[in-house]
Amino acid sequence: MKKSNFVAMIMGTIGGLLFAVGMCMCLLPEWNAFNFGVVMGGIGAVILLATILVWRKMTGKKPIKLSGKTVGITSLGITGALLLGIGMCFTMVWSNMIIGILIGIVGIIMLLSLIPAIRGLR
Repeated sequence: MKKSNFVAMIMGTIGGLLFAVGMCMCLLPEWNAFNFGVVMGGIGAVILLATILVWRKMTGKKPIKLSGKTVGITSLGITGALLLGIGMCFTMVWSNMIIGILIGIVGIIMLLSLIPAIRGLR
């Protein structure tokens, strides 16, 4: 295993755990830790973003250039993930099954559309 992959794996694991526990703190009212959960989730998100920069630097790749396509694909991924999560919340937390399933399906379709958007169709 290359050192760059190992560092990315460790940073990704730490960032993912902090983000996930932070989101649990926000979504579980029994924990009474909403504000701390937002902070912990934000720290996890920052570590995950730093993981990308560190990995690209260690592998000698150029920094990501911001173009219209990059911003559009990123927006599509974020929107799809949020819609999938909102659909799950509607279904599991707010007990609104039909609307949750429909919103979740829209999120899944948006996430699946990332493949042709990034790789293209051949």
